[in-house]
Formats: sequence, C-alpha cells, structure tokens
Amino acid sequence: MLSLKQEIDTALDKAKRIELPTPSGMQVWHVWHEAAGNPLVLLHGGSGSWNHWVRNVLPLSQTRAVWALDTPGLGDSALPPGAEDADDLAHPLALGLQALFQGKAVDVVGFSFGGLMSGFLAAQQPALIQRMVLVGVPGLGLSNNIPNMRGFKVGMTSDERMAVHRNNLLAIMIHDEDNITPDLLAMQEHNVLRDRLRRRRIARSDALLALQKQWTCEVHGIWGEQDALYQGSLHLLPDLLSGCDLQQFHVIENAGHWVQFEAAQTFNETLLQCLPLA
Repeated sequence: MLSLKQEIDTALDKAKRIELPTPSGMQVWHVWHEAAGNPLVLLHGGSGSWNHWVRNVLPLSQTRAVWALDTPGLGDSALPPGAEDADDLAHPLALGLQALFQGKAVDVVGFSFGGLMSGFLAAQQPALIQRMVLVGVPGLGLSNNIPNMRGFKVGMTSDERMAVHRNNLLAIMIHDEDNITPDLLAMQEHNVLRDRLRRRRIARSDALLALQKQWTCEVHGIWGEQDALYQGSLHLLPDLLSGCDLQQFHVIENAGHWVQFEAAQTFNETLLQCLPLA
C-alpha cells in the first residue's frame, strides 16, 4: 500500500503541469490523460490545492481527461488583484476555462470552497458549465459552526503547528482519525502556507440558495455522511436545492467533509454515475 506521499508523487509523475497566463494572473493546472477528451474539471477546497483530489485523479482519468486547478490565490496559482473570497474568483476561473476549452461547456466538480466558486461561475457564465457536481459545499445557510478549530501563533514550533493541523483536520475535514498521518499533516502544512485568501464570509452564508435559480446546467450532489458542516441537517439539502435542476443527491457512509479522500473508491464510482459519458 502506498503512503500518501507516494500517492502524490505517483499522481504528479503522470500529470502534465500547465502554467496558464491570464489577465488575472498565472493559473497552475494539472491534467491527466489529456487526449481522452471529455474534460472533467476539479476545483479543490479552501486552504488546499490540486492534491485534495490525489485519490481521484488517476482512477477518473481512465475514462476522462481530468483537469485539476490550483485555485487562484491558493496552491501555486497567483492571487488575482483584489480577490478575497469565492465570489471574486468566478471571473478568473472563467478566463482559465475559456482559454483552455475555447468556450466549450465542461463538467465541473467543486469540493467545499471550490463548490462555492463553481456556483458563482454557473450563475455568471452558465455557458461554460455542462454539468456541475457539488461536493460538501457550504453557503447553503445550514453549515454548523465548528467550535474546535484552532489558529496559529507566531513562534510556534513545527510540532505545535502539526498539532494544530491535526486538530483542525479532525474538526472539519476528516471523520476517521486513523486517516490523519504524518504525510497528511505535511501536505496540509504545505497547502496552508500557500493560502493567500483570508476571507471565508460566503461559506457561512446562504449565497448559493439564491444563485441556484440562475443555474441552467444539471446539478448533482455528493456529501459525506459525517460531514462536520452538516451534522443533523444533511437530510434538508435536497429540498434546499430544489430551485435548480438537481438530478442526483448521494450521501456516502463513514466519510466526513473530505469525502473524496476518506472514501475515494466509492466517491469515484458515484461521481462517474452522476456524469456518464455521452
């Protein structure tokens, strides 16, 4: 069984890295099996990078060309001037998609913060999205407060920072503590250090409830049963999303917010069920 570091290295070895200049700054994309066509665009969560999809890109690329963005202001992509939150990133995202796919509508999968971005994009540039899959997305007016999140302090030792990462991963991202390994902590540290987007006001709002009326694409939802953002309220989501063309809504057992990591095989199978090839 591969370690997480080996999983990341293997995925990177098989990827093509693209540094895409745009008017809002350099965007870094990774693509797997580009020649397959039928582009599948993956948008990661907050304080993350493409590696939020490390357990998905290779299986999904067996049948699709998989494009994973480092969100502008996160990972290796440049921070667009003045950008602070998800609503500021729909335009930069549209620029990237237009440059890569020449205006062709593509399937977009947005995890958490990435789902917020895709929701704004679907409202502002509906012609760019063919089908949209929301994964553990906030901004629906139901996200619970997460009381056990801890912050970083100046002068913390490496061990102290790792303890904060462990706490925060368990508080919001991961259901099974056994999934939190030293490699995962190192990945989280690398991602958090590159996070230049410091506002998350929209995640605590109900912004997507109003935006959904402007979506013209079909929509699917995949959530982890133990998502910390929706404890006790997950069952309400299909009704809340009744204002859009919601085709399927799936809940995956024994997985938390980061469902595509904790239950990768089931997630991959479920996603392909939502997005069958034409």
